[in-house]
Amino acid sequence: MVGTMINVASVVTGGALGCAIGARLPENMQVTVVQGLGLVTMLIGIQAALETQNVLILLASILTGAVLGEALCLQGVLDALGNRFQAAFSKSAGTSPAEGFITASLVFCVGPMAILGSIQDGLKGDFKLLAIKSMLDGFASIAFSASLGWGVIFSAVSVLVYQGAITMAAGALDEVLSEGMVTEMSAAGGLIIVAIGLKLLRVKDIRIANFLPALVIAPLVVAFLPTLKTWWAVIWG
Repeated sequence: MVGTMINVASVVTGGALGCAIGARLPENMQVTVVQGLGLVTMLIGIQAALETQNVLILLASILTGAVLGEALCLQGVLDALGNRFQAAFSKSAGTSPAEGFITASLVFCVGPMAILGSIQDGLKGDFKLLAIKSMLDGFASIAFSASLGWGVIFSAVSVLVYQGAITMAAGALDEVLSEGMVTEMSAAGGLIIVAIGLKLLRVKDIRIANFLPALVIAPLVVAFLPTLKTWWAVIWG
């Protein structure tokens, strides 16, 4: 859990610093900073998505995950959670933390570094990857909170729960997940990060949270692919 705690501290510190200087930044500068963050976010997502070994697996994961996410209304759940923070603290600053909380939580939690780094931390006590991610998240939280408000700070809770759970379950995951499963899971996460970049750039308001089941679907597709190939060979052989 060392790596996750470092990550949580970086998000809280960066978020607080961003809130402190956010009001002093001109509006145009805030917009440009978020756009720059959106461009870099898209680059990170594209790099991860291109690691896929089979684009059909990625396609199946994203589409199936989207259908499942829409059925479960995951975006609505996250929106409601963010709005609860807004209602609880609306008297303090008059800001709306929902967007900052949701956007930052997705950016910090969805991606190969969060998954792989947490697994390494849990299995070997090696938190180097999470330390690198913490630096990136710290700078990102400054930019996010400067323009999206103090709700970004609460995304540290998402990081703690998400990465902490993966770290504690790393032993079991190591026995279940193959290298191919992790690769396709990371590729699906990368494509979701591309969607986050598009939203940050105001290109398209995508219901990003509804794609999250793709992270579970991807390794399942990889696991059942050999069986599907066997059935195909029997039927058409």
